[in-house]
Amino acid sequence: MIPGMNPRKVQQMMKQMGIQQVEVPATEVIIRTEEKEIIITNPSVQRVNMMGNENFQISGNIEERQLSTTPDISEDDVKTVMEQAHVSKEEAKKAIENANGDLAEAIMSFNKEE
Repeated sequence: MIPGMNPRKVQQMMKQMGIQQVEVPATEVIIRTEEKEIIITNPSVQRVNMMGNENFQISGNIEERQLSTTPDISEDDVKTVMEQAHVSKEEAKKAIENANGDLAEAIMSFNKEE
């Protein structure tokens, strides 16, 4: 709120301007972009409706995390590529990494080489 102003008066003015504000009981807010995640812990989240437009105001403790670009490769994925392409474990794993986790592309990469 604005220092020195009566909170009740501010609420009344907001109502006259068509602004409605509601507290959202959030415990964590995560904003995910292509490269990173922005995590807001202990958030104070306000849902604000201004003449039909809804907005969120978020404040809290901010932490940023880079997203991993390497795919998770399970043993089942490696076995599948090994069986389908008739290759060693190391070759299968490398092919999956090169295909960014796409098993079909990893298997097809061995068919292209033949």
